Amino acid sequence: MDAVEKRVHTFVRVKPTANFAQDMIKFGPDNKTIDIYIRKDAKKGVVNNRQTDWSFRLDGVLHNTSQELAYETVAKKLVSEALIGYNGTIMCYGQTGAGKTYTMTGATAEYKHRGIIPRAIQQVFKATAHSVDPFITVRISYLEIYNETLFDLLSTMTSSGTSDMQMAVVDCPQGVYVKGLSIHSVSREEDALNLLFEGETNRMIAEHTLNKNSSRSHCIFTIYIESRFRVFSDVKCINSKINLIDLAGSERLSKTGSEGQVLKEATYINKSLSFLEQIIIALADPKRDHIPFRQSKLTHVLKDSLGGNCNTVLVANICGEAVHVEETLSSLRFATRMKWITTEPILNETYDREGTVKALEKEIILLKQELAMHDSLVNRSFVTYDPLTDIQIAGIKSQVHKYLKGVIDEIDIVNIRQVREVFKQFKLIVSQQEREVEARLRSKYALIDKNDFAAVAAVQKAGVVDVDGHLVREEDRQASGTRATPFSSRRGGKKKSRKRNEQPKKDRIGSSLSGRDLDGFLPSKSQVIISTKDLDVKEGVRSQDTANIEAELSKLAPVDDSQRPSSPPSKPVAFEQFKEECGSEISRIFKENKSILLARKKRSSTVAQRINFIRREMEGIKKALEAQKQERWQQGEYVDEKGQIIIDEQEFLLIMKLKDLKEEYRSGYAELQDLKAEIQYCQHLVDRCRNKLISEFEIWYSESFLIPKDVQEALKPGGNIRPGMIPINRVMCLEEDEQDRFERMQETTLPACPASVSFYKAKMKTDQKHAYTRTMSSLEQMRKKPGLITAAGKNKPLSFLHVM
Repeated sequence: MDAVEKRVHTFVRVKPTANFAQDMIKFGPDNKTIDIYIRKDAKKGVVNNRQTDWSFRLDGVLHNTSQELAYETVAKKLVSEALIGYNGTIMCYGQTGAGKTYTMTGATAEYKHRGIIPRAIQQVFKATAHSVDPFITVRISYLEIYNETLFDLLSTMTSSGTSDMQMAVVDCPQGVYVKGLSIHSVSREEDALNLLFEGETNRMIAEHTLNKNSSRSHCIFTIYIESRFRVFSDVKCINSKINLIDLAGSERLSKTGSEGQVLKEATYINKSLSFLEQIIIALADPKRDHIPFRQSKLTHVLKDSLGGNCNTVLVANICGEAVHVEETLSSLRFATRMKWITTEPILNETYDREGTVKALEKEIILLKQELAMHDSLVNRSFVTYDPLTDIQIAGIKSQVHKYLKGVIDEIDIVNIRQVREVFKQFKLIVSQQEREVEARLRSKYALIDKNDFAAVAAVQKAGVVDVDGHLVREEDRQASGTRATPFSSRRGGKKKSRKRNEQPKKDRIGSSLSGRDLDGFLPSKSQVIISTKDLDVKEGVRSQDTANIEAELSKLAPVDDSQRPSSPPSKPVAFEQFKEECGSEISRIFKENKSILLARKKRSSTVAQRINFIRREMEGIKKALEAQKQERWQQGEYVDEKGQIIIDEQEFLLIMKLKDLKEEYRSGYAELQDLKAEIQYCQHLVDRCRNKLISEFEIWYSESFLIPKDVQEALKPGGNIRPGMIPINRVMCLEEDEQDRFERMQETTLPACPASVSFYKAKMKTDQKHAYTRTMSSLEQMRKKPGLITAAGKNKPLSFLHVM
């Protein structure tokens, strides 16, 4: 499709501030013009020709606007065009502390304050939910450019080795891409937001005079959209991507007072932004032949977004305070230059093999019609180009046999299909004669394959053949005294030998055929192994946990005999006593975690079996559809007035059923992936509980049986040393966890705004993950600081929190 030239759309967003310079910054009545006025400096004398007023006209000025209005103005149209196949880029540019990150990402604490990226994700998945044809697939990546080095902000979300791969910007015919950058498939809005929040926690930020949370890197969040059309049309695929770019802010070192590492970061930021401005100036100049995109990593990555196959929007973030007027002018000049850049977005549309086959079939039909017209003009209207019928094939076969017997001298041929059929019949006759000759030879001789080395060695040992493979004469065998009993000259003996040789071959053929036939009806070997392994885990997990705990107890260090009481109980006996008394709470949590783990594994096995069943059913429907297409093609296709193929009701029902099965398969696969993540997490908790149970038992065992009596007196409730276990009343007075806060928020906030469920769920998961990470790190540092907490609610994984 031909490209249509479009220019870059530019908007300016003014950061709300209490010290807004109303006398210096004026906005036009149409909200597209911004004027800057600066008073002349009296200290420079009467003759002062310095410019004091500037006027900039952009596509829109956003002042005191909400996040929702900003998204509607800047991004909604671009995302809508991306859904139909056009690439898009939104870029936030401005000085440090001007609100770029707030515009792009927003505040994660409040749903209404979310920025462009969460709203774009929501718009994409809303379109996906209402789309029947095409089927839309969404993928996510998050790139950071820090000090001219590429980093993958989502490398912690994958277990593969992509995080260790050296990342590089690569040019290809389809555009620019980053080698080594992980791309994650997402099926729900919540999953995409979870990736966004995870990437945000991995970004580099620092504090300086103008901004307490200053971004120290350029970040590019990319949404890849793939749409496939499959019903009632030629199969085509539409690919597009949305680059959402949060640039690091330009800094004046005299204002920020940066030092050390922050100064080094500011140097790299200003350098890359200077290169970006040089690219903008070069693109705006029509006389420039060469554009130096490779000057920096940032400009190289943005090669397609600046003047390429992309709809581009720039948001210039400025501060309205008088002290920052110079930075404001610089940002507005940059936005004005960007406005003169033209891009050439095209529809990224491709057709796959099935659509190509349909187009070729149509071309074949047209060629047949043209041949029929040509034959009618030369009085060859009786020639046909359709596949041969059974009657025609039988006639050709009869002519070939008559030709070989000498009854006829020629074979009537009028088209290429008949020529091929004649050669086919000749080949069949030759093959039949070869089989008959082989059968006659087998009836008289025992045939041995030369490649069968074991059989050849056996007949050589028997003296039937020599080393060169030639038969040994009877008198030579008798002279050498070699017996020839296995190869008797009687016909019956030869037939018996032939049967013995052929029987294993038949068995092998039968076994291979049966295995091949069963492949279509049985699940694959890997799936069977997984299912068997799951069953083994379910039945053996209880005994395995008991064995692991006892093994850990047996490995505990021995205690000095001078402090050991006269007759302390054995540790296995004491462990059972501990689980019933002081360790009952920990033991209960351990059992509940283990039961949750078993339930997840059981559910995972059920979902896996269901997915396998759906996959086999889909394969059967595909075979049935292929048979329907072949039958329709042989009988002739019916088309309507528009030339579209008309299908019968049965084929239509099969197509719709296949579509439903695919949707069920995708949802089942997504559920299976979630279950695997939950199983891994629950298994980790079970291991933690087991280690905690053992460590607490060791404390209890030492305090109860292995320490001197005077110390035991101090450990009593009235003593000076507190026991190793946390009292239950301390556990019950702890603060509510993230899950409890989310449930309370659901009761109050969500009824007014149901669309915010995915946003808050993703935020809760991210907060829980990082809270859990912090808790585990603190537990590693603990020596004898006890702490145990349970998560309230049904079927919730239980975890430990440190109690201060």
